[in-house]
Amino acid sequence: MGISSALYSGVSGLNTNSQAMTVIGNNLANTNTLGFKGARTVFSDLLSSTINGSGGTSQVGRGVNVSKVDNIFSQGTFESTESGLDVAVEGEGFFLVSEPDDDTVYYTRAGAFRFNENGFLVNPEGMRVQGKRYDVNGELVAGDPEDIVVDNAGLIAGNATTEMALNTNLDAAADVPAAAFNFADPDTFNYSSSTQVFDSLGQPHLLTTYFVKDGGAANTWNWFWSAEDDAGVPFGETNPAAPAGQLTFDTDGTLLAGGGGALAPNIIGGAGVFDWGNGSDVNQAIDITFDTTQFDSASTVISQDQNGFGAGNLSSVDIDGDGAVIASYSNGEQIRVAHLVLGRFNNPNGLELVGNNLFGTTDNSGVARVGLPGPELGKVFTNSLEQSNVDMGAEFVRMITVQRGFQANSKIITTVDELLGELINLKR
Repeated sequence: MGISSALYSGVSGLNTNSQAMTVIGNNLANTNTLGFKGARTVFSDLLSSTINGSGGTSQVGRGVNVSKVDNIFSQGTFESTESGLDVAVEGEGFFLVSEPDDDTVYYTRAGAFRFNENGFLVNPEGMRVQGKRYDVNGELVAGDPEDIVVDNAGLIAGNATTEMALNTNLDAAADVPAAAFNFADPDTFNYSSSTQVFDSLGQPHLLTTYFVKDGGAANTWNWFWSAEDDAGVPFGETNPAAPAGQLTFDTDGTLLAGGGGALAPNIIGGAGVFDWGNGSDVNQAIDITFDTTQFDSASTVISQDQNGFGAGNLSSVDIDGDGAVIASYSNGEQIRVAHLVLGRFNNPNGLELVGNNLFGTTDNSGVARVGLPGPELGKVFTNSLEQSNVDMGAEFVRMITVQRGFQANSKIITTVDELLGELINLKR
């Protein structure tokens, strides 16, 4: 009975060391797999048999068994890439992906994403990446994560200018013009500045602001404006009876009053404010803000800005350092489309391996806590990919010990076989 037990103990050792070698082989095979997490084999002894002797009761082991194959979720190193859609996680979080038309969510550390032909952000296997969507106001939409998709794969609509800002200096030593303002006569104004603005169709137009030093009040300037429609016909403040606004400065040249105004009075040729003559909204109104000084220096425009833009084509989509998916268009606009989310588990070792760098949830793993990247769930890094966390040196050391364990157990079997042979020879 004892000899036979030793035989089966050796067999159990061969089986368990074979399983351990399989785990090592899988680790080494995936040393270049993105986001791969290596595993280790945990052995445990089998039930022991009890024997009685003169010294009392004792136990004799009956072999070895594989207790658990643990996944090691240590951090892998990062590889820098040239793709703005490659993302790596630093921390314990996982990206969320799912099959089209399937509510089952899988988790992965491999962030080699790209857009498919329908505008969905997917992994190499075509599974759709999950995230939070932004609304038209740039606010995150409440609710569960959903497929990340870029809808405006073609043109993005233009946006009419509603605000304009001018940062200028007006020469304090300028002379007061002798004649009344006339936009067509440069001698009737001291300085002018043209700004490109956009109508409701996204078409650009030049709008000119004129500055005239007031001869009736010290440190005071009047401002006027004009624009041209599609046919080049001027309208607006072309030949006004009164200025559109007035700027008043302190004795040190800083602006006291008149820093804001609206381009609306003295409308010429219609009931609308901006009749561009191309079918766009004639009731467009533009508020203008002056950040102006009056120093003893040449009149100049330091900067100018306006909030309109023309139609544009989608030029690129990238993921920023916070995990936001941003679409960039040829008109210079950038729109936040969605935000990546991460999931974290209390017991990641309870996750189930489902292939293709994916993990599935089980009762042992628990439910994932899902949210935006951050200190708790993990930080994301763009233009980076997480490599396998397999340490080849450590795996080769384990391979040596497992090999020696297998050889030792095989020696047990051959030795027991020799003992059995001797036992059979007793009959001769």
